[in-house]
Amino acid sequence: MAAAIAQARVAEREGDVPVGAIIVCEGKAIAQTENRTVRLTDPTAHAEILAIREAAACAEGDARLQGCTLYVTLEPCAMCAGAIVLARLDRLVFGAWDPKAGMVGSVGDIVRHPKLNHRAQVIGGVLADECGELLRAFFSARR
Repeated sequence: MAAAIAQARVAEREGDVPVGAIIVCEGKAIAQTENRTVRLTDPTAHAEILAIREAAACAEGDARLQGCTLYVTLEPCAMCAGAIVLARLDRLVFGAWDPKAGMVGSVGDIVRHPKLNHRAQVIGGVLADECGELLRAFFSARR
């Protein structure tokens, strides 16, 4: 999670919402990135989506990321939660809960929905205070 937090700080320095993500497979980081929605003028450029794209590019001949864990500083939204399922990530570890848009337990739970063909193991609230403070400070400075 420390590496994801470091990526979130990169996003913050660049003017993006401070969310960072890293994907680890077999003990090795295969992708790490941060939100880039502002810089890329792309509403889909969330840290999770960019990390999944980067990791899938490393997966030779298979876009599925079985055996991998995604660490992200904020509970994923619906778009990112859906991508986690489609990428077949085994595990999701996230920091701060998102009571307004989080789709891994707060508003809904896409990654563990019983009707979907893949369900990720979820560990939420890891370093939640630190992850949440990054977001609170970012938005407070803009109000």
